[in-house]
Parts: sequence; structure tokens; C-alpha cells
Amino acid sequence: MGGMSRYYTVLSIAGSDPGGCAGIQADIKSISACGGYAATAITATTAQNTCGVTDIHPIPVEHLAAQLDAVFSDIRIDAVKIGMLHSCEVMTVVREKLLQYEAKNIVLDPVMVATSGDRLIEEASVDCLKRLLPLATVITPNLPEAEILLGGVVDSNDYVNAVQELARRYHTAVLLKGGHDESGSTLTDIFISAPEGEIFSFSHPKIETKNTHGTGCSLTAALATFLARGEELPTAVQHAIDYLQGAIAAGASKTLGKGHGPVDHFWAADAPLR
Repeated sequence: MGGMSRYYTVLSIAGSDPGGCAGIQADIKSISACGGYAATAITATTAQNTCGVTDIHPIPVEHLAAQLDAVFSDIRIDAVKIGMLHSCEVMTVVREKLLQYEAKNIVLDPVMVATSGDRLIEEASVDCLKRLLPLATVITPNLPEAEILLGGVVDSNDYVNAVQELARRYHTAVLLKGGHDESGSTLTDIFISAPEGEIFSFSHPKIETKNTHGTGCSLTAALATFLARGEELPTAVQHAIDYLQGAIAAGASKTLGKGHGPVDHFWAADAPLR
């Protein structure tokens, strides 16, 4: 009998989506599809579906801390994915636990702006989030979130300077997601590997679909998984983008609910369920 093998374990710290499109549920699917084992710490439960969010119930911060202690004290965590953190208190607890357990390969999605354009957290919480960002291996803002973090408008012709400034200001690698760029038939994500690192540009065709609920969650969970599997950061970014593009394309022809449906997380499975 051969030696025991080990899981590539990713801890997702995020909220729960009962509709299964985004949040913890999307993270578990993406991590599993990309070859990882998903552990979770839930920051809030929500009442939401493909049409929108109707209620948010924050998990007490003491219980969030207990969840993080339970996981970190028992399981070797190879990477951490952080989604929406709705309050300064939650951000403080997460920051303390990441430092306490010397977490590595931290992928932080600075969720601050809804698809509708609505701000999701208050200015005081933004300041708390900014203090958390330097702990991340890589942050993954979209264009509106980059503008909040930089305190100004990001010109569509100036994305490279924007990622360079974000990396310098927050001392981390940055993947600037181009999904909010409405011009043309191609979307481009810009990545910088370190504050003074190499710039990478990842272009892909825009897929016309309304099934985009949870794309940000799915991308960052995939990225964390490829890091957990030992890939270098630029390679992990490329593989995460490729995974999400495949999931969007496969999900475009499927229907779920009355609004914005999910991507097809398991599009690459060798033996899909029938």
C-alpha cells in the first residue's frame, strides 16, 4: 500500500448564497472543479437568488473567529480566498487570524461595488479594508473598485498605470478585472506580479450572456486553488482566467432562475452528470 496523498486545501472566507450562484457556494464549486479541497468560514448568510439580494444576516464576529480557529488549528491551509467582508469588525477579525496563523497565498477580492453600480460598504469600512490589503498575495478589483481604492477615476487608456499604483500603494500583486469595460468585443485583464513587478495582459473575447452571477467569486476561488497547487502567480492567474472563460461559455446556453444565472462551474469535468 502506497503512501498517503494530501489535499490541496483552500479556505474560503465569504458570505453564503442560498441560490448557489455566488459566495461560499460558488467558491466550493470552483475550488472542487480546479482540483482543490474547499474549507469555509462564513461571514454572513444572505437571502438572494438570480434576481437580487433581499436580506443579509451577519454572523457574530465571535463565531467567525471560532470558525477560523477551528479550521486553521486542524487543517493545513494552502491558500485563502477572501470575498465580501461587510463590516470593519469582520475585517479586523479576519486580519488578526490571518496574521496569527501566518496564512499564505491569500487572494483577496475587494468587493465594494455591486454589478448594479451600488456601493456595498461604507467609507469607514473601506478604510479598514485598505489596512487588510497588504496581507494579500494578490488583490482582484474590478474597475469601479480600483477607482475607490485609488480615490479617482481610472481612464480606460491608463489601466497599466492604475495597476502599478495599486500595487505600490497596497504592497501586493494586482489583477485588474476588465469585465466592466463596455467597449469592443474583447475584454482585457491587467496583472502586475509585485509592486515593481512584470506587467501581464490577458485578453479574451466578450461572451454575450446574462449568466454572470458569481463570476468574481469563481475567478478568485480558482486562482487561490491554482496557487494552492503550487503554481507560480502569473501561471495561476492565466489558468484561473481560462477556467472562468470556459465556465462562462458553457453556462451561456443554460438557464436557472428568472434573473442572472450562474456559470457552469464543472464544464471541464471528464464525465459530466446527465
